[in-house]
Amino acid sequence: MDDRAVVERQLGRAPRAFLRVAVRCPFGAPAVTQQSPYDTAGDPFPTTYYLTCRHLVAAVSRLEAAGAIERWTDQVAADDALAESLARATEEQRRIRHDLANGAVGREAGASLDLGIGGASRPERLKCLHAHVAFALANAGYDLGDRILDEIEQRWPDRCCTLETNG
Repeated sequence: MDDRAVVERQLGRAPRAFLRVAVRCPFGAPAVTQQSPYDTAGDPFPTTYYLTCRHLVAAVSRLEAAGAIERWTDQVAADDALAESLARATEEQRRIRHDLANGAVGREAGASLDLGIGGASRPERLKCLHAHVAFALANAGYDLGDRILDEIEQRWPDRCCTLETNG
């Protein structure tokens, strides 16, 4: 099964703007994908790194349901090192999106290329921890994303949650 088909199985739908697998789980399945800044219709797709591992998606969803978006937004506001980590990652996100677009713009004339992680127009107001975890897994050294990821009790399951051969 090719990567795109595996990601489609993970998501339960065809992926939009899929470019490649950026990170694999310890079992070899896609865990994070890299997306094009635009889908085939020219619509912006502002999430450059997309978390696809079902185990991690569920774990981050539990964090968000427990109020982690607001808690981490408050911590970024109170901690200069975390704010700097987010600022560096936001600039890297923008650079990557511009590089991936390679001069192309979509229906929004390129405005989405300058959005933050997860498509945030105000990066200091976190809105999707899944995108921050995916960015951290795909880009070593993103302290804020790593700290969010560290809140997950078991980063990887004992068995693959995607591949038929492992479960």
